[in-house]
Amino acid sequence: MSKPKHDISFWTKYSKFATTEILMYLIMVIGIALGILLLS
Repeated sequence: MSKPKHDISFWTKYSKFATTEILMYLIMVIGIALGILLLS
């Protein structure tokens, strides 16, 4: 609570990286699921 501005700036920078990484994981999971369905 001593540095709220630093936390906000850190979270705004990290949220962009986190959203891109979450999208990459979602695409990977969907691709693996589709591959298993097609191969089975």
